[in-house]
Amino acid sequence: MKIRKVLVSQPEPQNPKSPYFELAKKYNLRIDFKQFIQIEGISAKDFRQQKINLTDFTAVIFTSKTGIDHYFRICEEMRITVPDTMKYFCITENVAFYLQKYIVYRKRKIFHGTAKFEDLIDIILKHKEENFFVPLSDPHKADIPDLLKKTGIKFTIGTMYRTISRDFSSSELDYDILVFFSPSGIKSLKENYPSFKQGETKIAAFGPTTAEAVTNEGFRLDIQAPNPNAPSMTMALDYFIRDFNKNNK
Repeated sequence: MKIRKVLVSQPEPQNPKSPYFELAKKYNLRIDFKQFIQIEGISAKDFRQQKINLTDFTAVIFTSKTGIDHYFRICEEMRITVPDTMKYFCITENVAFYLQKYIVYRKRKIFHGTAKFEDLIDIILKHKEENFFVPLSDPHKADIPDLLKKTGIKFTIGTMYRTISRDFSSSELDYDILVFFSPSGIKSLKENYPSFKQGETKIAAFGPTTAEAVTNEGFRLDIQAPNPNAPSMTMALDYFIRDFNKNNK
């Protein structure tokens, strides 16, 4: 049996030239987009209860585009002007470029890693004199706070948004490949489909923490990105589907 149906746990791309649409055309696939999680921003009032003064910080560490959105949202709601001297440390170049939505990119001090948070740590250590703010979701894994504690830098974790599972109990998982981009998506899969048996269904994961969540939940990880040959999920899917369909004519 060839790969025919793919479920991507992200919103449907608005760009008609998205690589996902090219992939669907190339292999005659049906690709559906359905978020397994939803992000809920906390209010400025709730953020104030954390007793965090955002003007105390000289640097921000961003692990996602969502973190960027909610950081600037909270600043706007609290009428805080982010100083031009603020330093930004982003987990990847892609996340760093997203800052252009809120700041004049070329005039700011922006640093980024490659893919893993460990890579960013090496850059952060060159700026140990800064006071770092780290916006994360509720819940979040302990990996990032644990790594930061080992560095000896001054940092504060703040919750600006929540990640909650969406209810798809009435839906079916009749797909050849399920594609996930966060550990929360895997959690939502377990919550919504407690009787789900993977069987021949392939699971794809983007990022090391998502891949780890797949195996920790007892699932088989079939496709992982980024990897040396495929920096994006669509490229990883392309290679996998090409080889799989070739071997299953």
